[in-house]
Formats: sequence, C-alpha cells, structure tokens
Amino acid sequence: MSTEQKIIYTETDEAPRLATFSFLPIIKAFSDAAGVQVETRDISLAGRILASFPEWLSKDQRIADHLAELGELTQDEAANIIKLPNISASNPQMLAAIKELQGQGYELPEYPEEPQNDAERDIKDRYDRVKGSAVNPVLREGNSDRRSTKAVKDYAKKHPHSMGEWTADSKSHVAHMNAGDFYASEISTTMDQDDQLSIVLRTQEGSEKLATGIGVSAGEIVDAAFMSKAALCAFYEEQLAKTEDGVLFSLHLKATMMKVSDPIIFGHAVKTYYREAFEKHASVFADLGVDANNGVGDAYDKIQSLPENQQAEIKADLDECLVKGPDLAMVNSDYGITNLHVPSDIIVDASMPAAIRESGKMWGPDGGLHDMKAVIPDRCYATVYQEVINDCKAKGALDPTTIGSTSNIGLMAQKAEEYGSHDTTFEIPQDGRIEVMSASGEVLLAHSVQTGDIWRMCRVKDAAVQDWIKLGVERGRLTGSAVIFWLDENRAHDAQLIAKLHRYLPEHDTNGLDISTLKPADATKRSLELMRQGKDTISVSGNVLRDYLTDLFPILELGTSAKMLSIVPLINGGGLFETGAGGSAPKHVQQFEAEGHLRWDSLGEFLALGASLEHLGRVFDNDAAKLLGETLDEAIAEFLDSNRSPSRRVNEIDNRGSHFYLAKFWAEAVARQDKHPALKQRFAALAERLSASEAQINEELLAAQGEPVNVGGYYAPNPELAAMAMRPSKTFNDAIDSL
Repeated sequence: MSTEQKIIYTETDEAPRLATFSFLPIIKAFSDAAGVQVETRDISLAGRILASFPEWLSKDQRIADHLAELGELTQDEAANIIKLPNISASNPQMLAAIKELQGQGYELPEYPEEPQNDAERDIKDRYDRVKGSAVNPVLREGNSDRRSTKAVKDYAKKHPHSMGEWTADSKSHVAHMNAGDFYASEISTTMDQDDQLSIVLRTQEGSEKLATGIGVSAGEIVDAAFMSKAALCAFYEEQLAKTEDGVLFSLHLKATMMKVSDPIIFGHAVKTYYREAFEKHASVFADLGVDANNGVGDAYDKIQSLPENQQAEIKADLDECLVKGPDLAMVNSDYGITNLHVPSDIIVDASMPAAIRESGKMWGPDGGLHDMKAVIPDRCYATVYQEVINDCKAKGALDPTTIGSTSNIGLMAQKAEEYGSHDTTFEIPQDGRIEVMSASGEVLLAHSVQTGDIWRMCRVKDAAVQDWIKLGVERGRLTGSAVIFWLDENRAHDAQLIAKLHRYLPEHDTNGLDISTLKPADATKRSLELMRQGKDTISVSGNVLRDYLTDLFPILELGTSAKMLSIVPLINGGGLFETGAGGSAPKHVQQFEAEGHLRWDSLGEFLALGASLEHLGRVFDNDAAKLLGETLDEAIAEFLDSNRSPSRRVNEIDNRGSHFYLAKFWAEAVARQDKHPALKQRFAALAERLSASEAQINEELLAAQGEPVNVGGYYAPNPELAAMAMRPSKTFNDAIDSL
C-alpha cells in the first residue's frame, strides 16, 4: 500500500474540464492544509489520443498514458481517484478531436476508415481503442454505489424542479422489437474452470477466427447474443408506418458507450428513414464515404465538396424524405438538427428521462412539444421506460416534493459487460455459424447468423458478482430500504446471475431485510409505487441498467443526475469517486464560448471531494482530512439552501460564482469548528477575507460574462487561456492563492 496521502483529480472533457480550471486551485488550497497532495491525470479524449501516438509527436508534445497508470493504481488499497465525466467518444467526435489537435501542431496520423496495410490497421486499432467507453472499464475496478445525499434530497424537496403535467390520453409510448433482438437470441453459460476462448465464424468458404486468446476464469458468466439486421430493418419500417400524425418518431440508443453495436443500429434507422435519397444517390455517397452510422449529418457534411447544383439536388431529396416520413423528434429545431443527425445526440439514458419530465413530449420540427414514439429496439431495457410512462399516464407526474429516492448498486467491477461496446462485438460479414470455443475445441455457445447481423459476446467475473451482492445487502442494512435485484429469469444472462444470487446471498445476514428479485418492468413498477409513498428503494442492477437508472430516477427526483453521489468502492480497498452522471455538457461549452457564461453545475465535484476526503481520512487516520470532509458537507448544505448553483442565463451567477460561494461557505465552516484549532486559525482569516470581499468578487466574476470567449480549443483547450477565462476575479484568486 502506498503511504502517500494523495488525491488524483482527473482532467476530462468539455464543461467539467473548463470547471476544473476554476475549482482545482480551491481544492489544492484546502487539501494542502490537511497534508494531502492533489495531483492531476489527463484522461480526456484529446489526452487519450495523444498518449496513443508518442512516436508521431515531438518530445515536448508527448504525454504519458495516464489512463493505464490509473488502471494500475486502482489495484492499490490507498487509491483515491476523483473522476469527472468524460466524452465516451463517437466516431464523429473522435475525428473532430483529431482535426483540432492537428490544427494545434500535433502531427497525428489521419484515421484510416478502410486500412490498406498493417501500418494503417495499427493506426486504426489505436484510434478505435480511444472510442466509446474507453475510460470507465479501466477505472471501475469495483461496483457502483450511486445515491442522493440528504442535503441534495432535502433541497430538491424544498426547491422542486419543474415537471410537466401528464394526461391519460397521452399518445407517447415506447416501441421495441418482439423478435430478432439481443433479448431473443441471448444464450449464456458459467465457466467451470479457467480457459482461453476463441470466436470462430464458419461460412461456406471456410472458417475465420474473429478473436482468440480470450482469458476467462472459473465461475465467469459468458454470454452470446445477436440482433438480426433483417428483423431490425423490418421493425423500423413497421414503426415508421405506424407513427400517427402529431406523434414524433424518436430514436433512443446508446451509440457512445455501445460503440460497436448501437452506431450500426442507428445507421439502419437513418438508411430506412431516408431510403429513397440513400438509394438514389448510393454511388455518390459511396464515393464520398458517407457513413449512415455517423448519422444523416455525415451526408450533409460530405456533400459540401460537390458542385452547388448537385448539393441542392441531394438536399432536396433528403428534405423530401422528411416531408413523406413521420415528423422526427428534434435535437435543435432552430437549426433543423433532427433525431437522426448525429448518434451522440440521442443517448437514451439522458433523452428518455428528459422527455418524461416534459409530459412525455419531445420537440418537433415546428419548435413545439409533441407526444412521441420512443423507438428503443432491444427489449432488454425498453420496458423500463414504458412502465414509467404507464405510471405517469395513470397517476400523473411524480412530485419531487414528496417522492422517495431510488439509489443504485451497479454491477460493473472488473469490466463487467452486457452490451456491445467491446472487441468481442462484430458486424457479421457473411452468412454462417458463429461459435464460441474453449481451448480444447468444445463449442460452448453458437448462433446461425446472416450478413449484417450484430453479434456480441459479453463476460462478467464471479468476484465482481460476489462484491455486488455484498454491496446490495450492506446498503439495505445501513438504510433499511427495500432492496430489489433487477433480474429477468427469462433472459439467459440474468438467469445465470439469479443462480449466483441464490448461491451467495445466504452467506450474508439478511434477517429483517426486504430483498426481492424482479424483472426490470416489474422492478420499475415496484420502485415507482414505493417512490409515490415517499419510501426509498435500492436498485441492484447490471451495468447497462446501472447506467440507465442512475439517470432516470435522479432526473425525475432531482432534475439532474449530476447531483448524485457516485462512489466506486474498489475491490482492493481503494476508492474511485465519480462526480455524477449526466455527460460532459457540450451545450454548456457552446454557451460559454458564445457569451462567457458556464452553467455547468459542479455539485457532483463537491460531493465527490467530500467522500474522497472522508475516505482518505479513514485510510490514513488523518483527522484534518476527515474534518475537511465534514465541513465540506456543511458548506454544501448552505450552498444549496442559499441557491448558489449556476444560472442558465448570462450575467447571472455561473460555475465560477458557485465555486466562490462553496469556498466561502467551506472556509466559514472550518472556522466555526473547535475540533482542530490549527485549521480553525488557518481558515478564519480566509473566511473573513472572502466575506469582506464578496461584493467585489461578484462584480469581477460578472464582469467576465457577456462576450465570446476563446480558450484555444474545444477538445484540448489551451491551459493558460482556459485558466484566465475560468479565474477572472483577481480578488478571489489572491485570497485562495495566499492560503
């Protein structure tokens, strides 16, 4: 175990990256008083790209592979990592980041869409490892514990966010496949010994090994499933035809985290909706390299190289599809950005709860709200959202002032998989039979597949499952809340987990606890029933549902998932403290660049820092760190009660102003306590100085708003420019820097 008392604060992307330039100096000033070092590691999309190509860069441009370093650190029982939201990059986002870095003088290679040789294949492989959920599986060497703190929940009850009214005649609903999806085809087994697996595709031409040397351990669950291309396209055709007038066609996927499967599923939706235009201009689109998996926006972008008359013809044909087809849900109706423009714009875990908050409606081409057909092809989780819609139609909108809280224990340790994000997910190149084979040649799992089908293999280790069950029981014991394992006995993967639950649950003291196992639809019903009674529940779920539920319920309860306390108790004893869900807020950055106002709410960072200090204080028996954690909790409660969160509007308090007030309240809380005289004395002067300068500091912070801001880059902001923009109050800076 390391003896250094150290917190690692991650540099990530977009709005949280900008906020870090303001908040980190405050963190360092306070932590230093407790003898705690705070260091940073760059795991941003840009940083991950640069770390992948050291030989292409000059010596002063190279950065270490900080993600790999942190992955090793998670094994240390002294690990203490604060992880901010990062871009789970789609292909368009990665390409944009490459282009920006090249413009900044980094001689990075181009991304070879279709590599022609080994060198290009190597480049493509390196870039592909950067895409999707590249960060989280490395850092999450433990299961997830996400919940709202008492201060946050109390604030939500006193200051409820807006909830749209629901009526029984709402036409909003969820549409999902009833055959040919992952749910229908999933098969699963539990390994009885350590083994090396391979994935083989057998066709009329012979056999091809798609993957080899896949190490698995005894007790590990191994799944295989596929989505039929033919069934998916037929489903889209059916749903487009069934979309009623006045109801928006709205696709909801996870094309960032599920970086292999969901972009393909998205692409088929694009090609189905815009069929006539894509068929008419197929040869031109092929020549231009238009990729429907990147959205119809890719077509609009690439035709700009054509003569104006040809551009106009293609645009007219694309527009004609919009006229003939059902109205699409809009991401930005002012700019004509539809639900099918860019895959990273329709992330289901954020878009569905937002729609439910808006009475089940989404924005249409006319700039108004309309009922929606929420298209979520795979059945595994679509039913969750339908049950919430059913509940709201029958009983009206949930009331944030009275409802209970639904927290989550999520199975994600040791790269627990149950989705198409990994290197064992494939788009099938030709008809055949795909087999998962043991080292001895035994066929463990097999499917007959057709060209274009999406096939995946996923794994979950036994130790991760045991830890997950333990955490669920512990939270139930600590809270007295009902514990629900969200598992469907009719789904192959879940059936294996249920068997493990029956095996390992008796090892724990469950006397007096309310523990049940329900399939996701029934678990949703039960959770909503308890919530409406003002009672709390603990959802114990797999990795995908963890991701969905930690947005769904918090957005309904708190207005945002960014206010959730997100702790990952690492299996080896360390702590990973995530700063809330909710993505990295690209729209916030756009507003900041346009008018100098950053509305990113750093409450998640505040909560994570408190938990981090508490953990460090306990591990190292550091009373000063413990006290800083306790007083930070007090400061957060005062921060919320006095409504110092960022406004959405320019020339009002923004992220930088909220950091000032958090620092002020924290210093005052330390100055009030008598447990630690040295800290009391040290922070009393700061508290007095900040209080006396409050008006001046606010004036300086507000004066920085209202004009465009250039921080030198979107994916890789210039540190000096970003620091100047995010620390515009000299009075505040001098006070913090003098501590």
